[in-house]
Amino acid sequence: MTVLSGEPIRLGTRRSALAMTQSSHVARALEQVSGRPVELVEIVSEGDTNRGSLSQLGGTGVFATSLRESLKRRECDLLVHSLKDLPTAQPEGFVIAANPLRADPRDVILTADGTPLENLPEGSVVGTGSPRRIAQVLRVRPDLEIHDLRGNVDSRMQRVVDGELTAIVLAAAGLARLRPDSPLVYENRDLDGWPTAAGQGALAVETLEDGDPDLLAAIAMLDDAPTRFAVTVERAVLAGIEAGCHAPVGVHARLDGGRVHVRASVYGLAGERAIEEVLSEDVSIDTPGEGYIRPQGSGNGADAADGVDQIDHARDIGNGIARRLLERGAADLVSRESPL
Repeated sequence: MTVLSGEPIRLGTRRSALAMTQSSHVARALEQVSGRPVELVEIVSEGDTNRGSLSQLGGTGVFATSLRESLKRRECDLLVHSLKDLPTAQPEGFVIAANPLRADPRDVILTADGTPLENLPEGSVVGTGSPRRIAQVLRVRPDLEIHDLRGNVDSRMQRVVDGELTAIVLAAAGLARLRPDSPLVYENRDLDGWPTAAGQGALAVETLEDGDPDLLAAIAMLDDAPTRFAVTVERAVLAGIEAGCHAPVGVHARLDGGRVHVRASVYGLAGERAIEEVLSEDVSIDTPGEGYIRPQGSGNGADAADGVDQIDHARDIGNGIARRLLERGAADLVSRESPL
């Protein structure tokens, strides 16, 4: 255990119930490894105050900008993000010092009676604000109506309970963390046919590169090597095709023994077309209990070099998939426009 000196560690977080829950989990884990108390610092982002469509607000980064500004002003010591909400380009001076163990990365369809998406009545209204989810729903059921959806998890679910919407699409990880009390029935979508957003289910613990070395070391103890490897592959795919959460792209990587399995799909905005790449490749990474993959810019010596090599390998895999997607016409499908 690393014991840090000085005042309590200040963890910056959005005020939403999900963000507070995620940050609280990280705070408790950081207290255990650091021996210091961790207090939450609530920060309001544009994504919390502007109720417009996320795709129109700019997608990735809309929740992160205010948090990073507070960190840069030293109003907090670290941040916790939903990784899928972060742009793939890491700003100068900031480092993702840990990706804790990933939660369930799947999407969930929620309905009042458990009717699967494939069997919903013609013309049913499905709520989601994600271009990727819109494309996937319409690819399965082009006869359904899509309704742009914002708000917290409880308010979204209530709109199905009230009959305003037939179904909504949410992330399984958020539902597992919040455990909302609701009569709705969940249908988990299979990742082979429904790859989700890059980094979905994973958290990013971010701090400043020139921050307290003891704090950096303590945060790094929260890192899960297989999770970091998998999400690095996924985010490299997005970066390679210059896409973000405004684009209809699904990508999921998973580690199984000594192999990584990746599935990436780029969709037409209305689901009318999809380009897919699938890869399975041998990899060698640290496993839980044997160490962690250190982010670039932290640590030194052979261990740090091994960590960077592993991250470089993950990026190479993602870049290769992106290149093949582009060769097959993915650039024609990636758009900032919304079908709503």
